[in-house]
Amino acid sequence: MAQPIPLEIPARDPRQELICRLQNAPAEHAEALLAAYEVLQGLHDRGVFDLMRGTLGASDKIIEETVQFANSPESIRAFRNTMIFFKTIGAMDPELLNAFFGAIPGALAEAKETPQPGLWTLLNKFRSKHLRRGLAMVNAFLEGFGKNLNSAKQRGADHENIK
Repeated sequence: MAQPIPLEIPARDPRQELICRLQNAPAEHAEALLAAYEVLQGLHDRGVFDLMRGTLGASDKIIEETVQFANSPESIRAFRNTMIFFKTIGAMDPELLNAFFGAIPGALAEAKETPQPGLWTLLNKFRSKHLRRGLAMVNAFLEGFGKNLNSAKQRGADHENIK
């Protein structure tokens, strides 16, 4: 009768494999290691590591100051204003915004080159359909601002009554 052939597989030691890979790494990745050492030296020369060490040491104080700053009424208002700004910019038609900002350089150049206009010159400009169209836009803006200002005052008064 045949005898089974004993098969003994040596136990795999993952730590030993890692040690072997670590010992071979400098030879396999010499160029990358040298570049990394240069980067580390540059960071050290500029004091980045000292700054990081100090930040880690004072992390509790930094977090406390940051939270205190974030809870201030000014920070809350700044955050709200930023959100309103982005919401407003997002709602604008890019073509209209481009037309508005495109008119600024020409207007500034014309104002710089033109001598002080007389009253008759200014009144004569009202014949221009472009000026009247721009004035209508400014008028609509001021009207809307006045309406929103009135409703903002009302909301503020309601908010004070709640307190």
